[in-house]
Amino acid sequence: MIEILHLSKSFKNFKAVSDLNLEINNGQIMGLAGLNGAGKTTTIRAACGIIFPTSGTITVNNFDIVKEKIKASRNIGWVPELPNFEPDARPVPLLKYYAGFYGIKPDEAEKNAIEMMKQFDIYNYRNRKLKYYSQGMKKRFALIAAMIGNPDNYLFDETLNGLDPNGVKEVRDLIINLKKQGKSILLSSHILSELQNVADKIAIVKNGSVVKTLSRDDLMHLGTTGTKIHIKNPDAGMEKILSEFGEFTSDGTYYYIKNNGEVDVSELNRQLVIKNYRVDYISMENETLEDYFLNMVK
Repeated sequence: MIEILHLSKSFKNFKAVSDLNLEINNGQIMGLAGLNGAGKTTTIRAACGIIFPTSGTITVNNFDIVKEKIKASRNIGWVPELPNFEPDARPVPLLKYYAGFYGIKPDEAEKNAIEMMKQFDIYNYRNRKLKYYSQGMKKRFALIAAMIGNPDNYLFDETLNGLDPNGVKEVRDLIINLKKQGKSILLSSHILSELQNVADKIAIVKNGSVVKTLSRDDLMHLGTTGTKIHIKNPDAGMEKILSEFGEFTSDGTYYYIKNNGEVDVSELNRQLVIKNYRVDYISMENETLEDYFLNMVK
């Protein structure tokens, strides 16, 4: 479990995070959404102890990340947006070194490292120096490094960036599996559709503060934006019928009625059909997370 209370972080010329609160429970995925510069990475770096808060507290499994850093850090796996490792290091010795921080014996650490490199499909590159790894391979190695100590909590900072579609699916499946194991996960991503797919909650961050937290139920009912229609034989008469149900627009293919869910779709369809209009698509369209997010952060 990770608890962030009244976190603020100031740098020389600006305040990156201001009075931010988050709670990620065991077996829960918390999505973190925000524009560039909103404070997501600063929050994650503070939560894993890379930087210290200016004020506020962060606890990991009830250990304070500042006052009890060693105990807190042993319960965190962190994958930064741009993994940066010793370029001349080779993967297995480096993973054994990381495992030592968790008290894992060398033989067991090497066995775990090899198994995980096979799982993440980079075992064939085990003798290659990390400076020769592609960005996607570095991301996979960073995931292994974060998991080598089997911590209870994970911080993923834009981990999906730089991955091909298969890599995105693998990481998505991994995160869901970690959740099933009871891990708590904080996932920052610009790919809002992925957050919507996996997150139990999503915190929207603006100017260093959480402006809205959406539950799973909220994500399923973000609001209705209108009715979407496609008609094969449109004309002025058809548009007159649409206007009786509300203000409408068209993108040249589909018509959209702004109605906030108040249109009787079956009645609209009936009136169009009896006037011999061929309706091949009609549906209530819910607001996407992207639409909601952009409206929230203006």
